Amino acid sequence: MRRAGRHFLQIPGPTPVPDRILRAIAMPTIDHRGPAFAKIGRRALEGLKTIFKTEGHVFIYPASGTGAWEAALVNTLCPGDKVLMYETGHFAALWHALAARIGLEPELLEGDWRSGADPERIEDRLRQDRAHEIKAVCVVHNETSTGAVTPVAEIRKALDAAGHPALLMVDTISSLASIDYRHDEWGVDVAVGGSQKGLMLPPGLSFNAVSDKALRASERATLPRSYWDWQAMLGPNEKGLFPYTPATNMFFGLIEAIDMLHEEGLENVFARHRRHGEATRLAVRAWELEVLCNRQGQHSSVLTAVMMPEGYSADAFRATTLEHFDVSLGNGLSKVADKVFRIGHLGDFNDLMLAATLSAVEMGLAKSGVPHSAGGAQSAIDFLERTASPPAPAQ
Repeated sequence: MRRAGRHFLQIPGPTPVPDRILRAIAMPTIDHRGPAFAKIGRRALEGLKTIFKTEGHVFIYPASGTGAWEAALVNTLCPGDKVLMYETGHFAALWHALAARIGLEPELLEGDWRSGADPERIEDRLRQDRAHEIKAVCVVHNETSTGAVTPVAEIRKALDAAGHPALLMVDTISSLASIDYRHDEWGVDVAVGGSQKGLMLPPGLSFNAVSDKALRASERATLPRSYWDWQAMLGPNEKGLFPYTPATNMFFGLIEAIDMLHEEGLENVFARHRRHGEATRLAVRAWELEVLCNRQGQHSSVLTAVMMPEGYSADAFRATTLEHFDVSLGNGLSKVADKVFRIGHLGDFNDLMLAATLSAVEMGLAKSGVPHSAGGAQSAIDFLERTASPPAPAQ
């Protein structure tokens, strides 16, 4: 049976793809070694620098974010190198597992899955490493499984305070183009990004933004690499080309996405996400439910993970909400499986879409018999009405 109206995809990525980007991707496929694509490649590579806020190199892969995780490690490290990682949630744990599988010795600082990485704990551990055996520190900027944000600038200060030369690597997959990120200013050596969240594209592209220090490390690194090799990319990238067939039509969408972000203005994009995050948390508090992230100032602007009351299934609630109100909500992952649901509020997203999403959540809670207080959606709507203003001119 046909279902009227639009489906609300409110998981924290992939996000709905705007029509402008869909139309751009639908361009005829062109010669990936020809002059027309070279111009597109250069625009994409230069445009991404403005999103990462870097003057350094950015590499683009036809891959998911997992590929860019691997690329960050294999381009800079040697077999058996020690890597310090912080368990902010499911995706930080996956990156740790990947590091172990490719022959590194990762050490995971245990976290509670309710906050970002702790700069003090990282600094303390680095001070203990007097022989500088730790070669890299890896953190997730926005932990998509929990809705907690790591203060990356403070992590950089922790490395500097410890006087430690380790590379700083940051996963920006769900924060890039949604939460303020400053690659050069914050002294990050390798950033990992993906296309399917704040950049509003389908899955299929991933990125490394790279400092000069990291690029020098890639000349000495001995972990096996071929497909991911930065050195093989440098020459062709100067001309806007690639050493293998790139995802050509995704590049049309990528440059369209970058244009859209700058038309709105990056600071306006970040402010829009902050406002929607605050409105969503108001709704959760009004429902008398609990937000998973419990560290003040570290709540995500792009998603809110909501804890279910004891004895109630998050997955059953999500299934009911999808069946009756055609809204897809994010599931809980690994340690919080079936204990939380995640509301995505990122990408090409506005007040009316958030109001509809939160109304569907509230109706789903009632339909599922989940204990809550009514009025959460209205609390968010009142906040959105009070804080509504015309968009500021793009910078």
